[in-house]
Amino acid sequence: MRIEQELEQAHIDRDSVLTIGVFDGVHRGHQSLIAKVIAQADARGAASGVLTFRNHPDSVLNPNFQPQYITSVEERIRLLEELGVDFVVPVTFDMNVAGLRASKFAKLLRSKLHMRGLVVGPDFAMGYRREGDVEALSLLGGKLGFSVSVVDLLSEGGDAVHSTSIRKAIVEGSVRNAAKKLGRNFSISGTVVAGAKMGRTLGFPTANVEVGPDMAVPGNGIYATMAFVDEERHMAATSIGTRPTFNGKGRTIEAFLLGFDKNLYNRQLRLEFVQRLRDELKFESVEGLLKQMELDVEQTRTLLQAER
Repeated sequence: MRIEQELEQAHIDRDSVLTIGVFDGVHRGHQSLIAKVIAQADARGAASGVLTFRNHPDSVLNPNFQPQYITSVEERIRLLEELGVDFVVPVTFDMNVAGLRASKFAKLLRSKLHMRGLVVGPDFAMGYRREGDVEALSLLGGKLGFSVSVVDLLSEGGDAVHSTSIRKAIVEGSVRNAAKKLGRNFSISGTVVAGAKMGRTLGFPTANVEVGPDMAVPGNGIYATMAFVDEERHMAATSIGTRPTFNGKGRTIEAFLLGFDKNLYNRQLRLEFVQRLRDELKFESVEGLLKQMELDVEQTRTLLQAER
């Protein structure tokens, strides 16, 4: 069974305290939950761990589900590790996992990851048809030798901090609002590919960033962003949209890196969204577009220098 193979890759040799979920975004709510996992593990002299599903369960269970992930699997694992947990176990959610009874799942976690404590939110459930809710898991833990701790969801202004509201803010272009709930600026990563080279013709050569179709992308508009090339950090004015002035077809993500003139083709670029500057507009002339682009670049420079 694939899940057993993935669990065995963790190589845990002592008792552990776990939490389980997709953890898309690794937002402030997730961070609060994981801090409690670490605290409980430390108090027990156990290892702290996170089991994260590589893909959202609905991508298997709901044929109409269209994922818009806030973080890629790789970034999610990196962020989880940065929170200080002892181990992260990425598991592929498939029909075998979906069909696991809660008792079988719990036994796997006990045998493969030495789980002695499970820390979850109030609405958590696992196993076939979500049969393993908090009450059922507490009873099961009494038989198998693990405790279940329930922590309240983190709220902000009366609203729970969760991935759905963050995803909505991103898609609407409210990157500042998303950043408050994430605890950091939202970012996307992708490969720089050849584009129409329209920006170069206009004197603003842009990196055309291609991201996965299942990733959340901010709404159309112009953004002040930080661009990361390997370890290098550059200010960038980023346009997301269809280039209406040129009757463009298809949605693109194009970043103009200020003061940068190296070849980026086929390289990985990460864009960190700091603030939305304006809507995407259709200009009556190229001259009008150029004038606005110059203003966008200056506004980006002023804003990002103030952020430093």
